[in-house]
Amino acid sequence: MQTQTLTTDHQPTATAPSSTWLKGYYFIRFAVAAVWVGLAFALAKNMPQLTAVMLVAYPAWDAVANLADAQRNGLAQSKTQIFNFAVSTVTAIAIWVALGKSINAVVEVFGVWASLSGILQLATGVRRWKLYGAQWAMILSGAQSALAGAHFMHRANGTELLSITTIAPYAAFGAFYFLVSAVWLAVSDARRKGERPA
Repeated sequence: MQTQTLTTDHQPTATAPSSTWLKGYYFIRFAVAAVWVGLAFALAKNMPQLTAVMLVAYPAWDAVANLADAQRNGLAQSKTQIFNFAVSTVTAIAIWVALGKSINAVVEVFGVWASLSGILQLATGVRRWKLYGAQWAMILSGAQSALAGAHFMHRANGTELLSITTIAPYAAFGAFYFLVSAVWLAVSDARRKGERPA
């Protein structure tokens, strides 16, 4: 993981890398998640084939995004993203298998994944705070994801009738946190530029 001197107010140092790519990355993650949630509520519930594709695609997209993030920031400094890529890839395969059993099995797999990926996202956010600042939303999102995962596993073992809309609110919160992180970075960058002497 990259190491930079941390200032007392948790702001990035003068030698911190540009956050331009990271802001764009967060906006893309928000947009994809928002579209997924919209489709889940509007279409997928009554379209089994689309539901199956979307359930596999969600962790598969997360794997691709984490790999791209790791490559952009250096594989040696991105161990949490690499691990997240591996976890999400295995999850996409596990969901494909679970679809042949029941939706409850799918939700249980999602629960395990949400907990693991949440912990890894939290760790990534803590590391990036030292570089960029403005990572509190990603840290909070990771912690909430870990808790949501435990909730999914509990519901999957109950008698409740589950569907893709069981997972959609979780994805919606994820989209929200990515948007907040992108906007917060943009505001922080603009504020720092305004404080620089002419």
